Amino acid sequence: MNRLQPEDLLTRGVADIIVRKDLASLLASGKPLRIKHGVDPTRPDLHLGHAAVYRKLRQFQDLGHTVIFLIGDFTARFGDPTDKVKSRVLHDKQEVEHAAKTYIDQIGKILDKSKLEIRRNSEWYEKMSAEELLRIMSNFTVARMLERDMFDKRRKAGEEIGLHEPVYPVLQAYDSVMLQSDLTVIGSDQTFNELQARPLQEFFGQKPQQVMSVKILVGTDGKQKMSKSLDNHIRITDAPEEMFGKLMSLPDSAMASFAEMLTDLRVEDFVKPKNPREAKALLAQTIVEQFHGATAAQKAGEHFTQVFTHKQAPSKVPEAIFSTGQTVAQALAGHFQESVSAMRRAIEQKGISFEDEIIVDPAMLAKPGVYKKGKRHFVRLKKK
Repeated sequence: MNRLQPEDLLTRGVADIIVRKDLASLLASGKPLRIKHGVDPTRPDLHLGHAAVYRKLRQFQDLGHTVIFLIGDFTARFGDPTDKVKSRVLHDKQEVEHAAKTYIDQIGKILDKSKLEIRRNSEWYEKMSAEELLRIMSNFTVARMLERDMFDKRRKAGEEIGLHEPVYPVLQAYDSVMLQSDLTVIGSDQTFNELQARPLQEFFGQKPQQVMSVKILVGTDGKQKMSKSLDNHIRITDAPEEMFGKLMSLPDSAMASFAEMLTDLRVEDFVKPKNPREAKALLAQTIVEQFHGATAAQKAGEHFTQVFTHKQAPSKVPEAIFSTGQTVAQALAGHFQESVSAMRRAIEQKGISFEDEIIVDPAMLAKPGVYKKGKRHFVRLKKK
C-alpha cells in the first residue's frame, strides 16, 4: 500500500459517513476501533469491486485499528435481497463453506491477515433459539423492512417476496451487536442494512456503530456496478496479463473511478487526460502491481504492447497437441475451455484466427501454428 494521506481516510472513495463528526471524534481519541466488514460467500471469486472496499479497510488496519472480517456463512445460505428483482436461490452449507475458504485465501492480497479477526455468523445463529430470534425481530417493523425500493418494484411487477427476505437486514444488524462494532465499512448498496444495527446496538446497551459507505466501482462496461452476475468484473486472482488487458479495455470515462478507488494516484490526472492510452497504461500497471508485484506488472505491460499494439503473438504461447483428421473446432475446444459446438459458433462468428487470418469454416482441418480466440487467448497447435 502507498503512504496514506490523513485527509484521504474519510474522503477518498467514500460515498457517505454516518455520523461523520462522531467518527472523526472517535479517530481523534486514539482509541483502537473495532471495524466490521461482512461478506456473504456465495461465489468463489473476489473482484476489484470488493478490493475497493478492502483497500479502505487496510488503511484502517495500518492506523492500528482492528478489522473484523465477518464471513456470513449462515446468512449466505439464503442471501441478501438488496437489488434483486426475484428471490435469491438458497445455497447449501457445503457450497457456502467452499466459497468462504476462497475468500479467506484471497483477502490476504489486500488485508494484513496477521492482524485480521476472522469471524463467522454461524457462531451465534446456529445456536439461536426461535424465541431469541423473535425478540430481536420485535425491534423492527414490517413497514420499515419493506421501505427498500426493490420490494416496491417487485410488488408492482407481480413478483413474490419471501417471508425470509425482510428478515435479512435484522440478522445483519445483530451481527454488529455480537461483534460490538464501532464502525462498519461497506459498499453503498449495503447502507440500509447496516443502519438497522444502530438502534439495535442501543437496545443492547452498546454505542451505535458509525457507517462508512464506499462508492460503488463500475464494471468493465463503464456503466453498471462491477458484478460477477453481469460478467463485467475483473477478478483479483486474474493472471497479470489478463488483468492488465481488461483494465486497458476500460472506457475512458471509467478511469477516474478506478484511480480513486484502487490506487493512490492523482484522480484529476485521469478525468480528461491528454493521452488516454498512456494514462490507462499507468493505471493498469499500478493496479496489477498491487496484486502481482512490480516485475509481473511490467511483463504484463510488455505483453499487452506486443500483442495489442504491435499485433504479434506473445513470446510464450501455451502449446497443445492435435491429431490428424481433427477439425479446428475439435482441436481447439479443450484448450479454449469451450465445447466443440461452442467453438464452431465462435468460428462462424469470426472469433478465431490462425496466424492472424480469420477462420470462417468450422470444418477446416487443424494444422500446426498459432491460433487466437478473441483478443487475449492464444494456443500453439502441434501435430501428434
